[in-house]
Amino acid sequence: MRFFAASALVLSALSAAPALADDGGIEADETRVMDAVAVLGTYLANEKFSGTKTQTLIIDVPQSLSVVTREQIAEQAFTDIGDVLRYTPGASVGQGEGHRDQITLRGQNSTADFFIDGLRDDVQYFRPLYNLDQIEILRGSNAMIFGRGGGGGVVNRVTKRPDFDGDSASLSVSADTFGEMSGSLDYNTALNETSAFRVNAFAESLNNHRDQFGGDRFAINPTFAAKLAPDTHLLLSYEFVDDDRVVDRGVPSDGSGAPLEGYDTFFFGSADQNRTTLQANIARARLDHRFSDTLSVNTTLQYADYDKVYQNIYAASYDMGANALTLDGYQDKTGRENVIFQTNLVSEFTMGGLAHTLLVGAEYADQASANSRNDNVFADTNDDQTIVALSRPLTLPDFAFSQPVRHRESDVQVLSFYAQDQIDLGQYFKLIAGVRFDRFGIDVNDIRNAARFSRTDEEISPRLGMIYKPVENVSVYASYSKSFLPRSGDQFLDLTDANSQLEPEEFDNQEIGIKWDIHPTLSLTAALFRLDRDTTERTADGEDSFVTTSQTEGFELQLGGQASARWRVDVGYSYLDSELADGSARSQVPTHMFSVWNRYDVSSQLGLGLGVTYQDEQFASASNAVTVPDFTRVDAGIFYTLRNGTALQLNVENLLDEDYYAAAHNDNNISPGAPLNARLTIRTAF
Repeated sequence: MRFFAASALVLSALSAAPALADDGGIEADETRVMDAVAVLGTYLANEKFSGTKTQTLIIDVPQSLSVVTREQIAEQAFTDIGDVLRYTPGASVGQGEGHRDQITLRGQNSTADFFIDGLRDDVQYFRPLYNLDQIEILRGSNAMIFGRGGGGGVVNRVTKRPDFDGDSASLSVSADTFGEMSGSLDYNTALNETSAFRVNAFAESLNNHRDQFGGDRFAINPTFAAKLAPDTHLLLSYEFVDDDRVVDRGVPSDGSGAPLEGYDTFFFGSADQNRTTLQANIARARLDHRFSDTLSVNTTLQYADYDKVYQNIYAASYDMGANALTLDGYQDKTGRENVIFQTNLVSEFTMGGLAHTLLVGAEYADQASANSRNDNVFADTNDDQTIVALSRPLTLPDFAFSQPVRHRESDVQVLSFYAQDQIDLGQYFKLIAGVRFDRFGIDVNDIRNAARFSRTDEEISPRLGMIYKPVENVSVYASYSKSFLPRSGDQFLDLTDANSQLEPEEFDNQEIGIKWDIHPTLSLTAALFRLDRDTTERTADGEDSFVTTSQTEGFELQLGGQASARWRVDVGYSYLDSELADGSARSQVPTHMFSVWNRYDVSSQLGLGLGVTYQDEQFASASNAVTVPDFTRVDAGIFYTLRNGTALQLNVENLLDEDYYAAAHNDNNISPGAPLNARLTIRTAF
């Protein structure tokens, strides 16, 4: 609580600082250029299904958020979600067992709080970045806008759209010192005055510093846009993603509470059998219609089919005294079909002398999943585990993924209605109030155990925010939001006959903050928050009790934009104090995280970049027995544009060759970070 008091004083001091800013402010309808991690005074556009679903300036959103543009993705050579979040305050990255994106936002770990153009994208896989305009990371509970989950926040990817203004094409190729190579194409053509077509595609040959790692990934995303009438637009999109790679779960701990050293490149598994494959087909149709300048509606229908398989042998423990390694393994298959329908009506009007922006929406989702798991069986033990000597190379006994331990099918149906009103209360105050109703139903067929069970939850998720604007370019806000997670969990695999009687987990986020547009291209945001995760538990006598299972208190700070005509800077810092109910620290939540990225343009052709990320030590799992050490990593970039417009770019990751551990899944699956690595990129437009 002392931290809360100190942080409150910081926010108070910041709220007094606007006297240094331009009192002229920014007009409500002015759109600024989007640049870097923070979107500075830019709309989170309604047509991009942003975190507000309305045309609202960032300064008028009572919530901490970051937006990473495609320019920054390219400039820092980001290749996955994990790269992005390392430069995002309040966010950390999990190992994801080597086969998926796994994130922790405000102390809440998730494999499913991902969205694409505002629609759920919750299967476990590595999401590519080739076709994005921007990535929105919204922190705090977000059920009012996005529905269930999102207890600590969500990641929303916003895809590129066809441009009616003319033809364009760009090509990018890159290679790094580990031998990884990739190429991408972005082609747009205006077919006529009322229709346009765009296709984005990429291919990647995977490699890194780890022995035996490799794989291939490619994707293609054609989109078609048409103006059916002056006020009616249609967008059709299809994406295919194919990913085939080695599953690498890192190194075990050494038995003394630290990762095993000296094995940064050593592969603890089977190069042939540690494998994951994904094929995803995502089709979307969206219709936008504007009835007038103050009334519009948009409707989206999405069908997504995912086919995912992963299997692995991995280190379960290590005995340093005997130099012996315990190995385990399994195979997991998931198929999922998502059908999602969403519609939003946005109205701007004046009533009782107050200006309103009203959002009314509805969503229906049907998600059919099939999952099976086979344990590995080693020939020498006839069991899923065996003990082998740690040798180079690792000698594995014969094995097969042949012992069924799970086989279930589930059908999830969700019906949601929501409404939010943004009200201008005179010159200085704004009120944002919203509520969402979700009816979440799941039917489970546990085929292996010949059992069926189901659960239906009806939940109300509120959102309330108050904004005080002493001048146009400053907002001081306070907000409360709530979210919930059904007992079926992120991936619908946790529901049992026993817990099907229990209420969903709930997340309560309380937040105060300040947003200051220092000048039209530089913005500062600070936020202080508390997030409680509450769970219903059943006592021995059959009574239900509602208890707080974890609490995260924290502070976030970010500064982003053009500090001068030639210098752009993005700074992020977060302090997170996250504890479980028993007082132990929540795993994979570093207390302190800091990042800064600078871009300085020496001339119109030459630019230099320098970045630093710091991550505090963290526990690898809830046992609090193994600590992943803190680290500081330095990154750099050189950018040169030829006179014909071709851009040459050299990014160096881990410039000082820091020996570090990047992420963990548990006490014995810890990923060593990559040593110094250079990536050369050539980008041209034609």
